[in-house]
Amino acid sequence: MEIDQNKLKNVRKAGLYSLIPGLGQFYNKQPFKGVIFIAIFLLFVFQMAIAGIPALTGFITLGTTPRVDHSLFLLIKGSLQIIVILLFFVFYFLNIYDARRVATIWNVKGKANTTAKAILKNAWDSGFPYLLTIPAYLAMTFVIIFPVLVTLFTAFTNYDFYHIPPFKLIDWVGLKNFLNIFSLSSYRETFTSVFSWTIIWTLCATTGQIVLGILTAIVANQDFIKGRRLFRIIFLLPWAIPAFITIMSFSNIFNDSIGAINTQVIPAINHLLFTDIPAISWKTDPFWTKVALIIIQTWLGFPYIFVMVTGVLQSIPGDLYEAARIDGANFWQKFWRITLPMILFATAPVLITQYTFNFNNFSIIYLFNNGGPGSVGSGAGSTDILISWIYKLTTGTSPQYAMAAAITLMISFIVIGVSLIAFKKTNAFGNEEMM
Repeated sequence: MEIDQNKLKNVRKAGLYSLIPGLGQFYNKQPFKGVIFIAIFLLFVFQMAIAGIPALTGFITLGTTPRVDHSLFLLIKGSLQIIVILLFFVFYFLNIYDARRVATIWNVKGKANTTAKAILKNAWDSGFPYLLTIPAYLAMTFVIIFPVLVTLFTAFTNYDFYHIPPFKLIDWVGLKNFLNIFSLSSYRETFTSVFSWTIIWTLCATTGQIVLGILTAIVANQDFIKGRRLFRIIFLLPWAIPAFITIMSFSNIFNDSIGAINTQVIPAINHLLFTDIPAISWKTDPFWTKVALIIIQTWLGFPYIFVMVTGVLQSIPGDLYEAARIDGANFWQKFWRITLPMILFATAPVLITQYTFNFNNFSIIYLFNNGGPGSVGSGAGSTDILISWIYKLTTGTSPQYAMAAAITLMISFIVIGVSLIAFKKTNAFGNEEMM
């Protein structure tokens, strides 16, 4: 088909016109789209003139007059304005891309959609997935990214009990909070203690529930086990009961003086085995409190692994085991060469998320013994993990909001970094293409 030379468009010129949103669309003979783009541009300019510039000014200064300016509100308004500006830049570059793309279509096909009806029909036919996902992305921006952005900026301020707006203004302090974590002896020692216990807690509790979940699933899936359905129901009980109730119950069971462990279980063991095991200080000795927490989380977490692994075991072809049996493989060889690789192959992403979940598992630490017993400084108890320490930093009698925000960012970087490395090393999502 011969293209009319009069209908050819200059792609570069279309892009240059689009430096003012909408003009490139008018150049491409799409007045409907051009009006919409210009309207969005003018709306943004109006918003910047009326509210945007004052919001950015307040964000930079965080107020100048105590009791009149509220630094926290100015920080929040500024963060919101930054998101609006970023969204506009996304629109701005899409506007330039659209103008250049449509100009290219004119040059290739000799025509393009110019009427409002044709443009809307093409948007519905070609962009239906985007029309569905754009609202979700916008909601995610304001529901997830906005709070994260506020937390990020708070970490660079001196927002604490000495600077509570509007009576006191908040100031920008740069990296001071992050440096204080490692330079001030009180914070350094507390952070080292809490962080090391968080790592130990995460590895022990998560590994325990994974090992127990896989073990129970394999045992319950053996053909020689009678009443397998009953066992599966029993193994699901810890998952069926709300964790809040279970944790509070275990808190009473492990009570030093009247708990069932010390008053019934240990005496029964001593009677049966003729031993003399003393009562254990489950809630007053930091070591035994940590042991109790790991035991409880193993109990709470293994049913989920059990259910997931049970599904994987039932999907493994029986021919693999039959071939292994013919080759003379014993039970352990079948387990190490067939069962375990298939389990890890299918569940690697979920197993990794179990570690990240327990890294921030606030409820069990708080409900069992409120992070106690004792204290390791800066408001943290001997069994507090990072997330529960952050809670105490923000709700104590001397709140340290900026420091809590800084530690929160460090937690986020640690969790995201370790998760990405683990996903890459295990090829967790690449496995999906191979299944």
